[in-house]
Amino acid sequence: MDEFMQAAISEAKQGREEGGIPIGSVLIKDGKIIGKGHNKRVQDGDPVTHAEIDCLRNAGRIGNYKGTTLYSTLMPCYLCAGAVVQFGIKKVIAGESKTFPGAKDFMISHGVEVVDLNLDECENMMSEFITEKPELWNEDIGN
Repeated sequence: MDEFMQAAISEAKQGREEGGIPIGSVLIKDGKIIGKGHNKRVQDGDPVTHAEIDCLRNAGRIGNYKGTTLYSTLMPCYLCAGAVVQFGIKKVIAGESKTFPGAKDFMISHGVEVVDLNLDECENMMSEFITEKPELWNEDIGN
């Protein structure tokens, strides 16, 4: 596992420690992390503070997203995939999509390269959370 996915996993763990949903994300440009974030829906009481949105906010205005890669511990949902497409991010690397399939096909249809690593660590983190707190999961993107 590369250092960038490990950083996203660290963000997810931080979110879980804060009482939130364990999803983390980092934005990479020129081989460096320029933004990182985690799902703060619970912590901030904000339904759109998904990990990828928090990450993009924390990266700030970078002017141009050409050459960036977004890492996320979970396949991005349509909200986050829309941000990826809107900002022209051309590569997304997801930790897993078994617990939630996300909007992979939507991103691909808009020219985004999507890599699903199918990491056990990411899947186990989400599976445990969904089992422990189904009401939080189902409140947003669950069934």
